[in-house]
Amino acid sequence: MKSVQNALNRRKKGEKGFTLVELLVVVIIIGILAAVAVPIYLNQRKSAWRSSVQSDVKNASLAIETASTNANGQIKNFADITDATTKTQIMNGTTATGEEFTVSKDNHISVDFKSDNTYEIKGWNTNLGGTASKPDVTYNSATGSLS
Repeated sequence: MKSVQNALNRRKKGEKGFTLVELLVVVIIIGILAAVAVPIYLNQRKSAWRSSVQSDVKNASLAIETASTNANGQIKNFADITDATTKTQIMNGTTATGEEFTVSKDNHISVDFKSDNTYEIKGWNTNLGGTASKPDVTYNSATGSLS
């Protein structure tokens, strides 16, 4: 109790500065705010990566649909938009009729052209842990759905 009275007396005499307790309280509050903010920031990054993949899949779909319209509604296996090695994975593509789309950094897209004039686009981001067999986003032209 005497130390509290001494601190108050020093304040009355005009001494300036913060006490150790005041500084500790500020440091604890900053620590709590940081502990809350960091997980929120990390979740926002994941959401941004997922949105990026969705956007790339939609752009690839639009390019293929435009090329299909120019080919009288026929979906063809556009070899010039597929990777020469795997025949499925697209990094950056141009369709047979010149429609272009760009795949964002760390995103990957594969297109599976089916015999019934439909196709399926799979997209994944390496930061999200997606792979060709476990894509983050899938678009099916038969249903027009993005999942």
